[in-house]
Amino acid sequence: MSTDSTHSHAHAMSHLDREPTSFDSYKDRYKTILMERTDGILEVTFHTDGGPLQWSLLAHHEFEDAFLEIGRDRENDVVILTGTGEAFSGPAIRPGEHPNRRTMTPEVYDPIQWEGKHLLPNLLAIEAPVIAAINGPAVRHAEIPLVSDIVLATEDTYIQDTAHFPGGMVPGDGMHVIMPLLMGPTRGRYFLYTGQQVGAAEAKDMGLVNEVLPRTDLLPRARALARLLLQQPRLVRRYSRTVLTEDLRQRLHGLLGYGLALEGLARMKSS
Repeated sequence: MSTDSTHSHAHAMSHLDREPTSFDSYKDRYKTILMERTDGILEVTFHTDGGPLQWSLLAHHEFEDAFLEIGRDRENDVVILTGTGEAFSGPAIRPGEHPNRRTMTPEVYDPIQWEGKHLLPNLLAIEAPVIAAINGPAVRHAEIPLVSDIVLATEDTYIQDTAHFPGGMVPGDGMHVIMPLLMGPTRGRYFLYTGQQVGAAEAKDMGLVNEVLPRTDLLPRARALARLLLQQPRLVRRYSRTVLTEDLRQRLHGLLGYGLALEGLARMKSS
C-alpha cells in the first residue's frame, strides 16, 4: 500500500473511530440557551437570566457554538427553537444608540465577524428539521427563527430589525439575504430601511409564518408537529432538511462574509 493510500485509510478510520457528540457534552454549556431533549426532540430555549433574550455579544458567541454542536449530535431528530416569557428577542435599539459603536476597531470586530460568518451556516447545517416557536416580538435577529422549516408565532408576535439600519448599522449579517428572499425584494428592502414592524397576521400573509396561535397553544403545537415529523425514518428527515436548505446555504456562502465586511467597515468609519 502506498504512503498516500495508507494516510487516506488512516484518516478515514480516525474519522470513523471518533466518538459521536453526546448531548451531555454541550447541553449545560451555555448561559443564554436552555436545552432539553425527549425522544429525540430537542427544545432550545433562548433567554437572559431566565427572562426574554437580550441580544448581546455573549449570545452571538454562544449561538454560533451551540448550533454547531447541535448539528454534530445525530441523536437530535427534530429541533424546536423558542424564547422565554413574552418576547422572543430584544431589546429594541433606538436610532443612533447602538452599543459599542464608537469603540469598534478591526481587532474588536474580528471575532464578531468570524462568529457571524458561521452562526447562520451552522444553524442551516443542522440535519434535522427545525421548528421555530416565536413566543412574542422578535426585534433583534429575527432571521434566526425565520429560516426554520416550520415557523409558528403567537398572536402578539411582530418581526422587526431595530439593530441594523435604524440603529446606524449595515444589515449585513444575513438580514440582507434572508429578509428580501422571504418577503420579496421590494418589501424586504423597505423592512430593513424603515424598521417596519410586521405583525403576526401580516407575517403569515407574507409567508414568513405558517401558523399564528394563542400563547398557550404555541409549544404544544410545536411538539405535536415534531411528533408528526418523527413518523418518517431518520434519513428521510435528515436528507429532506439538507435538500430544502441547500439553496439558502448557497446564497449565504458568498454574500454573508461580504455583508459582514461592509457592516464592520461602516462601523469603524463612524467611530
